[in-house]
Amino acid sequence: MTDAPALTTAADTPPTAARGLAGRLMRNPLGATAAAFLAVVVLASFAAPLLAPGDPAAASLKDAFADPSGAHWLGTDSAGRDILSRLLYGGRETLLGALVTLGIGLALGVPAGLWAGYRGGWFDAVADWCANLVMALPAMIVLLASRAVIGPTVWALMIVLGVLVAPAFFRLVRGIVTTVRGELYVDAARVSGLSDTRIVTRHVLIVVRGPVVITVALVAGIAIGLQAGLEFLGVGSGDTPTWGAMLNEAFKSIERAPMLLLWPGLALGLTNAALVLLAAAMRDALEDRGTPARAARTRRAPAPEPARERKDASPAVPGQRAALLSVRDLAVAYATPDGTERRVVHRVDLDVAPGEIVGLVGESGSGKTQTAFAVLGLLPAAGRIARGSILVEGRELTHAAERDYRALRGKTLAYVPQEPMSNLDPAFTVGSQLTEPLRVVLGLSRKEAATRALALLREVEIRDPKRVFDSYPHEISGGMAQRVLIAGAISCDPKLLIADEPTTALDVRVQAEILDLLRRLRDERRLGVLLVTHNLGVVADLCDRVAVMQTGRIVEVGDTARVLHTPTAPYTRKLLNAVLDDVPARAPWRPDPARSTA
Repeated sequence: MTDAPALTTAADTPPTAARGLAGRLMRNPLGATAAAFLAVVVLASFAAPLLAPGDPAAASLKDAFADPSGAHWLGTDSAGRDILSRLLYGGRETLLGALVTLGIGLALGVPAGLWAGYRGGWFDAVADWCANLVMALPAMIVLLASRAVIGPTVWALMIVLGVLVAPAFFRLVRGIVTTVRGELYVDAARVSGLSDTRIVTRHVLIVVRGPVVITVALVAGIAIGLQAGLEFLGVGSGDTPTWGAMLNEAFKSIERAPMLLLWPGLALGLTNAALVLLAAAMRDALEDRGTPARAARTRRAPAPEPARERKDASPAVPGQRAALLSVRDLAVAYATPDGTERRVVHRVDLDVAPGEIVGLVGESGSGKTQTAFAVLGLLPAAGRIARGSILVEGRELTHAAERDYRALRGKTLAYVPQEPMSNLDPAFTVGSQLTEPLRVVLGLSRKEAATRALALLREVEIRDPKRVFDSYPHEISGGMAQRVLIAGAISCDPKLLIADEPTTALDVRVQAEILDLLRRLRDERRLGVLLVTHNLGVVADLCDRVAVMQTGRIVEVGDTARVLHTPTAPYTRKLLNAVLDDVPARAPWRPDPARSTA
């Protein structure tokens, strides 16, 4: 079976001439103009020894306050030094000082903000306290005090300024990461086997890049302005020309030669304005990903993997623990504000054998998802396993560390969530998200991972795998997105698949296709499946055994046919009675006698 095609197709997608960040940036007139201006300023400043008409320190009192001429294009200052030469050399010193400040600020603020926002805990508290302390200090006073201790060197003051601006990056990044770390696609990346460092650098860092780019431009402008201000006040060695030092000299002679203020003032103002415009254009270019280019030529499809021999499911024998997943006496508790704990799962026993599909069924809030998250090691920070045993292939996971779960996720444990769109990162293409676990967990090359990802998309019955591979999540339908998540879950050949309401958000036809797909994958791969659902129809159609859950407890477990036809627990009978079967959905209408009399 195949899913319905998305609204856009490869044939409908117009080709785009430029695909990279530079191409999108150059299509923005303000961004292109600002980039060109800054490029000219940077190149001219760092090529000052080649472009400058003379030595910026060479003084000639007879040429003091000379008007622009062929020898001095912008004239001379009060000491007869060439203004153009000093402007070029001064730009180099000013820009290098701003670069030092930015480097220190980014190196201290961004990594600390990423880690504090993602992990929280004591590091978050300590880093936030330090950032608040530094932000409370008046920057100019600290710089003046540092000058008295360090001496009249602008480079050291720029390092101090970098430390002072680091909290701005920290607070910005931390605030954004705090909201992102709870996104479902971050949990999906963890389940696929990616480490915290990989998740932060790939899925979290990309979210903060736009605001960071804007802040970089603002901080660069602040650094250039503060450096110029310090030089204007005379804080500096005075031996090296800078734009601030030129303003200081021009201000002393403002009545005689007011034009001397024009050139360094224009350099400072236009550079800061170009920085802000370029940052805004870059932010827009980063967010405007466009439609990915489609392959111009058809590629030979890789041969599909041979189907594995179907072996009959071997459900766990009562009293014995299953070889694949065995849960005993599991209890999950959450901390409450008053210091006590509230248990949401009580004494759960559950088994899944290789090649078996077990349904975990119950009404909303019965503890099904909490049980699944406990097995996956994805309980929220406030939750913990209070008691019990979780064995996966004989390995105890009740008190396992994150690194132990990371060794199992992807290869042994896999997860299919109920909200496909929320579990796909909108910043990356489908192919990028499928190939990343293959490269990290299996160690495949980029080309090998792409080939395997296309084969997986074909295996989950996607009709045009190349188009879906190149698409962003918003360009595919919900059914396709669910298939993509299933392809990602089985990409590293796991042995246990935990599917949490995988068909809830889908229409009836696509729901049936997804259930057929899960059944086929079970048959071909001898995959054990724990299906979390509240839909008894899905259980009857797909599951070998079923466990019924009520208020955090397993109240009945057994073969699907026996539980659905001859239930023993009152709650199971109540669930079955709630299903409309050969009963009209609405009773026949009868007139109200009281109203008729009236």
